[in-house]
Amino acid sequence: MPTSILEAARRADRFFMGDSPIHSAMKRLASTLGELQIPFAVAGAMAANAHGHARTTADVDILIRREDLDRFKAAYLGRGWVNKFEGAKNFRDAVTGVNIVALIVGQYPGDGQPKPVAFPAPEDVAEVHEDGIPFVSLRALLELKLASGMTTQHRPRDFDDVIQLIRVNRLPETYADSLNPYVAEKFREM
Repeated sequence: MPTSILEAARRADRFFMGDSPIHSAMKRLASTLGELQIPFAVAGAMAANAHGHARTTADVDILIRREDLDRFKAAYLGRGWVNKFEGAKNFRDAVTGVNIVALIVGQYPGDGQPKPVAFPAPEDVAEVHEDGIPFVSLRALLELKLASGMTTQHRPRDFDDVIQLIRVNRLPETYADSLNPYVAEKFREM
């Protein structure tokens, strides 16, 4: 087997064992934000994993308020965290090299255009899981992924994540009744 395939398999094994650079970055970030008492919730693929859909990712997505992101950056840029580029909302863990994607409360998933689903306040949707890390609730994760997939053609992975989350959590079609009406019909389709 070629070395690159073996290395990829080793990285995937580490990821699914919770021992990857991505997990380390997520834990470091949770600790750092906790020190500053900044509310946040892990979203994206790491939240999908927390809700039973096992898949790899290369970054960590977090829900955070703009002012809290600014406060974090003022305190920690250059101290283990670096901007992706000057003025960027996203940043990188300088220890692990993992990118952090900031999903700003009040902004919109997918194409970024106004729609009935926006990034919610983390304290409204956070559920504390393993290691005390807050993850976006399953309902909020489904709404965000559906809204993103509905408004961007280049993100088919969002729909795949929804399908897999439905399957692994054995969600009935009636679960759509608990979702934002904007995405409920798409959920029923899936």
